[in-house]
Amino acid sequence: QVQLVESGGGLVQAGGTLRLSCAASGSIFDIRYMAWYRQTPGNQREFVAQIYRNDSTQYVDSVKGRFSISRDSQKNTIHLRMNSLKPADTGVYYCNAYVLRPASDRYLSYWGQGTQVTVSS
Repeated sequence: QVQLVESGGGLVQAGGTLRLSCAASGSIFDIRYMAWYRQTPGNQREFVAQIYRNDSTQYVDSVKGRFSISRDSQKNTIHLRMNSLKPADTGVYYCNAYVLRPASDRYLSYWGQGTQVTVSS
């Protein structure tokens, strides 16, 4: 089993800051990367940010300079610090991990349940 648990969502005014966290646990041999996606009702899930095992990062253009993804040094836990939040950032934020399980020879994608972020104007 592999579990991803998100936390840190909430309601914040435009211009404010939130810090999301995601902890991965279970039968994990290796994680190639972990990432954040977000989704609103009726829309497709959108990539937000990604961090690789070597701490290399990627961001969608709309959050560059405002969001920062990071990884804990000794645990399979990542964070997303979201500064200067806008109403357009509102949505359910999902944690994603590309995981190699013991005795397997290929990576699979796993998802958390999501955490709600609401930005008021």
